[in-house]
Amino acid sequence: MLIDRFLQYIKYEKGYSSHTFVSYQADLSQFEKFVLERSGAEEFVPDKVDSSLVREWIVSMMEAGVSASSVNRKLSALKSFFSYLCRMGEVRKNPMSQVVSPKRQKRLPKFLREEEMTELFSGRADIYGEGYEAVRDELIMETFYTLGIRLSELIALKDTDVDLRSRTVLVNGKRNKQRYVPFGESLRNSMLAYLSVRDEAVPDRSGHFFLRPDGEPLYPMLVYRIVHRCITAVSTLSKRSPHVLRHTFATAMLNNGADLEAVKELLGHANLAATEVYTHTTFEQLQKNYKQAHPRALN
Repeated sequence: MLIDRFLQYIKYEKGYSSHTFVSYQADLSQFEKFVLERSGAEEFVPDKVDSSLVREWIVSMMEAGVSASSVNRKLSALKSFFSYLCRMGEVRKNPMSQVVSPKRQKRLPKFLREEEMTELFSGRADIYGEGYEAVRDELIMETFYTLGIRLSELIALKDTDVDLRSRTVLVNGKRNKQRYVPFGESLRNSMLAYLSVRDEAVPDRSGHFFLRPDGEPLYPMLVYRIVHRCITAVSTLSKRSPHVLRHTFATAMLNNGADLEAVKELLGHANLAATEVYTHTTFEQLQKNYKQAHPRALN
């Protein structure tokens, strides 16, 4: 069969991974089954497949609740298959040339509301506990929210990266790209309080800004657990990761009038498109303000 020939081709000549091989095998088998059921034929003949039949397959999957990303993955297998058949002269026309892949639904970033952030920094002992780690954990949350940095960037922060006099932090981002992020007096005071406690509680230090009690730097899962625990105390969001605080930072900045280009630089995004995902929140805020303030706004 032509499907078997194609699968042998991608496995032995193209060197595709076993994972891709199994996925393509399942996707092409599913399409073959659909064609046979749809046409009532006993044999799958690729040369009789046209673009309308492929589109029917897409519709059937979407109606069955298959996500757009999964449909696109299956179409990728089908495109590779028919491209191979065209090169081998097995089909006269590629039916995939007129097929448009369904658009993936953009996932809007999850973020905490302003009142939830206020509650997070209200000094609740039930959130942070007591002692050195309590002071550290609260500063971790405040740093994420105030600077908008990534998990890896927070862990990598060293004492020499934090300039309390100029109130700036040197952040080492993706692909070793560095950027300076300013901060205000509130975070500076919190940092000073933390350093005072840390330097007494942790005499042997590695040079990193945030430390475990043994003087070693933090690790990703530890920070994730800290953030998840703290967010759980003030919010019912399904996602409670450090990235939520980064989203919250960007959302708060834009909703309070920050320039999109400036937020891009603060976040360390390579291009503006990555930052524009947050503009939906500014529009929602504009709608809210309009409805509250304009005398002729529709309720």
